[in-house]
Formats: sequence, structure tokens, C-alpha cells
Amino acid sequence: MGRIISLDHTDTVLIAAATVARGELIVLPTDTVYGVGARIDAAAIDWLFVAKRRPAERAIPVLLADLDDALRVAREFPAPARRLAEAFWPGPLTLALPKRDDLPPNLSTLPTVGVRVPDLPQTRAILAAAGGALAVSSANRSDQPPACTIQAAMRYLGDAVALYVDGGTCLGGVPSTVVAFEGGELRIVRPGPLSEDALRAALE
Repeated sequence: MGRIISLDHTDTVLIAAATVARGELIVLPTDTVYGVGARIDAAAIDWLFVAKRRPAERAIPVLLADLDDALRVAREFPAPARRLAEAFWPGPLTLALPKRDDLPPNLSTLPTVGVRVPDLPQTRAILAAAGGALAVSSANRSDQPPACTIQAAMRYLGDAVALYVDGGTCLGGVPSTVVAFEGGELRIVRPGPLSEDALRAALE
């Protein structure tokens, strides 16, 4: 089993950043559910797919330390999407943005990449120390319920993960709302904590 460390431990940020720098996986809490993360390179992302038993055609979202880190993985940040980010980040909103051409192909087979800034300062500190962005999917086996505790994540992922960062129970408990813009129109890709009415109101 991987090492377990408290989110509030003095050295957690450095230990977590060093772990992903070696190409290993970490589990970390967010404001929604626990996520399992890897640095954004092909080999580490491959291992994330194996650990989750995730079908290769399913894209891996990216967690960001800050709104300005979006362009680390996105080719552009269209104005409507930026308005939603300014309204709801940090928070439970994932935006599908046009992806950069230099990203590992296995991160997303789509023309877009999903990005989000979590509303948990310690987790954002880990992301910042790891370069501003990590490939992070929910810390479960694919198609299983999300993990809201570190114990649930450990039952799902076991020895596949090198470091488990324990932040207690994730209070959100529901994966983020995922939205895309098609022809300039808002589309809800996955319903979540944010309602369509709230999203549309932020665009007015």
C-alpha cells in the first residue's frame, strides 16, 4: 500500500510534488471528491489509466492551481468560458477548452481538455508545486461510485498509488459540473453541483 500523509502535514506539498515528478500517482482531496493524479506525460497518464481500469477513449481532466494555469493545457480560453471560470473558480466547475497540440495524446482523444481549479487551498498548493497542472480523475475504478474518503480511495486503488494525501471527508461528495461551448452555445456535458440556470446567469 502507498504511503499515507495528512493534507496538513508540514511537508505534504513537497512530498506530493516530488512523487508526481517521479511519474508516480498520488491521491489527493478536492472540494468535490478524491482524485488520483499524475504529471502530464504519456507514461504517467498510461499508469493512471491502468490504475483506474479506465477505457482509453475516456479523457482525463486536468486540475489547475489557478485560472491563469489554464493555458498550460488549453490552446485558448474563449471569453464565455473565462466568464464562467471567473464566476465559479475555485469550485465544482470543469470547462472543456480547446487543447494544446503538444499535450500527450492519451490525456484526451478529443479536441478539448477538461480543466478545473479546486476550492481547497492545500490542494491548490500541491498543484502549484507540481507545475500548476496535473492530470486528475476521480479516485475510483471506472464506473464505480466516487471516493469521498481516503479509505474508499485506498480500497479502489491500493498499491497502484504511491502517495495518499488524507484530507478527511470531501464535503462536496458529487463530481463537478462539466460544460462545453459548441458554436458559442453552452452545453452541459455532465450535471453536477452547479445548475444550468446559475451557469447561464453568469454569462448574462
